[in-house]
Amino acid sequence: MSRALKPIAAVGGVLVLAVYLTACGGATADPHAKVVTVYSADGLKGESGDGWYDKVFKDFEKQTGIKVEYVEGGSGEIVQRAVREKANTQADVLVTLPPFIQQADAKGLLDRYAPKGADTVAASDKSAEDTWTSVVNNYAGFIYNKKQLKTAPTTWEQLLDGSYRGKVQYSTPGVAGDGTAVVIKAIHDFGGKEAALDYLKKLQSNNVGPSSSTSKLAPKVDKGEIHVANGDVQMNYAQSRSMPNLGIWFPAKRGGKPTTFPLPYAAGLVKNAPHEGNAKKLLDFMLTEAAQKQVSGIGGGFSARTDIKATDANARALAEIMKGVQIFHPDWKDIDDHLDAYIDGWKSATGS
Repeated sequence: MSRALKPIAAVGGVLVLAVYLTACGGATADPHAKVVTVYSADGLKGESGDGWYDKVFKDFEKQTGIKVEYVEGGSGEIVQRAVREKANTQADVLVTLPPFIQQADAKGLLDRYAPKGADTVAASDKSAEDTWTSVVNNYAGFIYNKKQLKTAPTTWEQLLDGSYRGKVQYSTPGVAGDGTAVVIKAIHDFGGKEAALDYLKKLQSNNVGPSSSTSKLAPKVDKGEIHVANGDVQMNYAQSRSMPNLGIWFPAKRGGKPTTFPLPYAAGLVKNAPHEGNAKKLLDFMLTEAAQKQVSGIGGGFSARTDIKATDANARALAEIMKGVQIFHPDWKDIDDHLDAYIDGWKSATGS
């Protein structure tokens, strides 16, 4: 999920305009101020103020009096921004996707804090060192235009057909979490890095070109400007409410079965956070039963808590989307260790 870093306008007086913050200089933040700054990958805030973040932040402010200042960008972008600001920390909470949450941890950006309710989150969805915890579960996926394509694609190889020339686009690996997920999934499905990069090199003849924003691909698919793009289940399902031509699918290698892997929104307390106490309160709040029960109904995602079994209409629809899809679990430490090599390999293979 990637979008250029930008401030988000106030929604109903609740979300405060997030001003650009420089990495050096400026007045020291008041630790007692009733504010908390969140740097987040996009996807959880609704375009019309109807997303999970919108509801959770509004309820949080109502209960605590603490305003949420929100800045969003691509998963890699927000980590790099936090790195640049390390000498003068501006963010209190960082929310991003794997492997960028692991990257943030490795760069020393996160402090140890286990939010209340973290004991109900699966071990695979949180740090063993309590530096981050998933707050919304999600899965990597692709989308297609249901009006332009009579049937959904099923395999990676189909996208190499000449009929898809100029009709395929995926977000930039290394910048967007979902774009990075394309490389990770291809490596899994094709059985290794070299085979995956060879495929992505071939796909370039049909690919429109890089996009720093995954979320902006959905409107292009819905309008028929392109027919296939990458995304993730939570974001694309939420977008489909206002984009009726979106269909979600999971590529398979020819002869294989469709696959995906968990791609959760993981949240951590930023080290030297200007408003540490407020950050801890927000992290606790996002994992409350009330907030987690709204993940599917409002956000179109999957609760991070294993003790919550959603039964709302969205939860049932999401279960249907996931039916028959094989879920694999990447070795995130290994991916973090080799991420630069994967991204460099992708750039070399595709000429990007």
